[in-house]
Amino acid sequence: MKLTIWGAARQVTGSMHLLQSEGYNILIDCGLDYEKDTYQEENQYFPFDPSSIDVVILTHAHIDHTGNLPTLVRMGFEGQVLCTPPTADLTELLLLDSVNIFISKQQKRSRGRRGRSSGPQPLYLQKHVMETMERVVTIGFHKEFNLNGNISLKFIPIGHLLGAAAIILTVKEKGTEKKIAFTGDIGRNNYPVLVNPEPLPQVDYLVSESTYGGRVHSTDTTLQEKLIETINESCIKFPGRLIIPAFSIGRTQSLVYSLNKIFSQGLLPPVKIFVDSPLASFATDIYRKHQHLLNEESREFYKSKGDEFEFDELSYVHDKRESLSVSNYHEPCIIISSAGMLEGGRIQDHLYYNIQNYYCTILFIGYCAKGTLGNRLLRGDPIVRLRNRDLMVYATIKQTDLLSGHGDHNDIMNIIKTQDPAALKKVFLVHGEIKSMTSLQEAIAEAGYEVNLPEKGETFEL
Repeated sequence: MKLTIWGAARQVTGSMHLLQSEGYNILIDCGLDYEKDTYQEENQYFPFDPSSIDVVILTHAHIDHTGNLPTLVRMGFEGQVLCTPPTADLTELLLLDSVNIFISKQQKRSRGRRGRSSGPQPLYLQKHVMETMERVVTIGFHKEFNLNGNISLKFIPIGHLLGAAAIILTVKEKGTEKKIAFTGDIGRNNYPVLVNPEPLPQVDYLVSESTYGGRVHSTDTTLQEKLIETINESCIKFPGRLIIPAFSIGRTQSLVYSLNKIFSQGLLPPVKIFVDSPLASFATDIYRKHQHLLNEESREFYKSKGDEFEFDELSYVHDKRESLSVSNYHEPCIIISSAGMLEGGRIQDHLYYNIQNYYCTILFIGYCAKGTLGNRLLRGDPIVRLRNRDLMVYATIKQTDLLSGHGDHNDIMNIIKTQDPAALKKVFLVHGEIKSMTSLQEAIAEAGYEVNLPEKGETFEL
């Protein structure tokens, strides 16, 4: 059995790992690589023949794990794509959104002399997404699925996102049985709406993410306390507005549920809330569809009080006209909009009209990569550029990591420590910046495990 790390090697994006056993080729995830030094079009050049892949298995729906699937299909892949039912639904939604982003990038770039767009060509179109989804076969959690006579698959809930799973593969070779696990992205305990990550069964090899290696989340206050404090300061003590940039899928649903609990318990007087993201509305319907897979607290809330994602103060904004009317809403309100790092999306409209408003607070609830508008606001830039205008920043800027969907250093170590050091032959760290990886590597080695930081394209005989 051979393992080759083709993506997310000493970086975060582009997850893609190739497992080969006796001529059978399994691709674990097929994500877009969008590191700052990578051109979009580079994603179409695979380091292997796409037609040689027998099956693709997905850990979860995020684009850095699924976003290059239609390219793989376009280039000749003809096998099945295996994932959990929620991952299938969310993947289709995200891939179609990727097509829109590709086309938008192409149109926004400067035009040539003859009026032709000089932006990058889309990696794939809607028809390629539809062809990809036709190959999807869904498998429930904890159900053993035979890939062939010698390899079986099982999905274990791992938190992080609805439908997200660790992958357990049992491989029989020459009379010997070996197990390998791929964590995908590890979630957090007690995260709104989502189940806790489950312990993994004993395996021989473990491929683990390392995003938050060396970092721990805040523990000095709860999410509910932080939201109440921020809403009270920005919307109740002063008649202002609170803008929360949030990723449409995952974070928005957890935030809306958290707000529902606050207002349904009467912990704050009513405040109007707008969710201004069509993608978030579609994703919320998928969360409703798979409500039985949400955590116990969420299911009990549904039984006793109804829809977790719908309440009196809440309005979902659908079209551009409605979105513009939100900008003209002059009462205290909360606006939840995408994208989370402020790079595109309707959030930029709300920023444009509010960044110079002394009575506006912008609360970041997730990571903002270097170079993004969100990062510039968080580092305290007094002037930012929006719509070709330099605007003074008078709004109050705040941040919390309490809604981060990634498990921290301790959460990752807890998953690894479910394994017996005497039985686990090696841990491979992927999906992290080198600083995070090395911090985690030291902790894992200290706990008695053998650990490796693979380079891109490095192959291991297991």
